[in-house]
Amino acid sequence: MTVTGVAIVTGAGSGLGRNIARGLLGAGWRVALAGRRETELTETAGQAAPQDVLVVPADVTSADSVAGLFDAVRRKWGRIDLLVNNAGVSGPDGAVDEVSLSDWQRVVDTNLTGAFLCAQQAVRLMKEQDPRGGRIINNGSISARTPRPHSTAYTATKHAITGLTKSISLDGRGYDIACGQIDIGNAATDLTQRFSDGMPQADGTIKPEPTFDPKHVADAVLYMASLPLNTNVQFLTITATTMPFIGRG
Repeated sequence: MTVTGVAIVTGAGSGLGRNIARGLLGAGWRVALAGRRETELTETAGQAAPQDVLVVPADVTSADSVAGLFDAVRRKWGRIDLLVNNAGVSGPDGAVDEVSLSDWQRVVDTNLTGAFLCAQQAVRLMKEQDPRGGRIINNGSISARTPRPHSTAYTATKHAITGLTKSISLDGRGYDIACGQIDIGNAATDLTQRFSDGMPQADGTIKPEPTFDPKHVADAVLYMASLPLNTNVQFLTITATTMPFIGRG
């Protein structure tokens, strides 16, 4: 199989990250799998050839750990063509007056600062490599546009991801660096299993919500990543068709 390029996927040990990473591997990408749990990352790698996959335990909240991740990729493959900023946590349920500072900081450190640190390292490498350039895809979530009730910390970080995406897009133009965002609603993962039991709605009711196969998220990322660097999907929204998103609130 022809090598498509070199990618890093954060949060690759489970859920959407695992699906995205396996989709990229199946499409001929060489993929660095980043996450906190080496066992889960190794499971994601599966039977991929050693020259095509790199397992790198890393904590996106740590600048030193993120730098080590990109150093490992540089040593193995010499460049990066795609960063998928997927690592994130859902955060505590609670209105703004109910969220503790420590819980707020944990969500901000992972969802926002983690994406910033990875993007920072990616852009530095993309600027210096030959040929230069590359693509960054940020996982924004539906909550980057419309919040759920009692999701203060998560929603704030996902709105901020949109600003980060726009800023990277603007700053990267002169260096052949494209940046887009995928906003995902109710992909079926371990984190969304509880959705079928009922989720709080804006009108105060509790209702079950539909989910969809996360393979379609991987397919969407593959489409975004397949474009030439002079073409960009700035924002892509993918949801379960009947989820309460349009009209939410």
